[in-house]
Amino acid sequence: MALFGKPKYTIVRLKKKDIPDGLWTKCEECSETLYNKTLEENQKVCPKCNYHFSLGAYERINILLDKDTFQEYDKDMISVDPLDFKGTKTYKDKLASDQGLTGLKDAVVSGEGKLDNKRTIIAVTDSRFIMGSMGSVVGEKITRATESATKNKFPLIIVSGSGGGARMYEGMFSLMQMSKTCAALYYHHRAGLAFISVLTNPTMAGVMASFAGVGDVIIAEPKALIGFTGPRVIEQTIRQKLPAGFQRSEFLLEHGLIDMIVHRKNLKSTLSQLLDYLS
Repeated sequence: MALFGKPKYTIVRLKKKDIPDGLWTKCEECSETLYNKTLEENQKVCPKCNYHFSLGAYERINILLDKDTFQEYDKDMISVDPLDFKGTKTYKDKLASDQGLTGLKDAVVSGEGKLDNKRTIIAVTDSRFIMGSMGSVVGEKITRATESATKNKFPLIIVSGSGGGARMYEGMFSLMQMSKTCAALYYHHRAGLAFISVLTNPTMAGVMASFAGVGDVIIAEPKALIGFTGPRVIEQTIRQKLPAGFQRSEFLLEHGLIDMIVHRKNLKSTLSQLLDYLS
């Protein structure tokens, strides 16, 4: 009789320590718990609220460029410590730490490849490496990529995800990269070649005030934070309350700072169409 009285289902209650780490991610926007494999298949966009998670530089390149076409430039270029910077952590220690965590030499990856079989040069900053801030290596690699695009008459795409602006560890050497990158882009523009700037969350400070802000077409991902300094600092400076959504993609599109907002799933096809138009 016990056989017929047995429950249909056996309920197993797992303790938190029995659940493997690294399988789930909590959405920063809607707090939905997302299975990592599903999230990656959706290009790291929350299927519930469309929140766009940050992507690493190589992840971004793999999404945008045709398979096995990317050839990286200046892969082994590394930063030095011109100021012998010391603080709670030295600059050398910070570089070594982020190199170990990300597998990158610095905060940008650049090179050439094909996007829908169109030859293009691309550079992508990575916010995981000292917040994607612009030091000498970032400026030099973007400048070299731009000069290569000019020399070879290729279009240029730069994807920015940099919340750190100019890198304080390098002082004036970092600030110089703003004018250097813009000068290279000026010659690229004068040659009649296309430069498309893609802004992701966040794109701020010296990066936004230099190469990221001077594209022939400026695209942003949804709800990306874009600006020179953060809303809290601005409010404290001007002693006024800022409008809702200030410095988000949607606000900036409405006020003319950017040209379009494109969902990550549609970014490659949009870039492909633009390259056709601008060529």
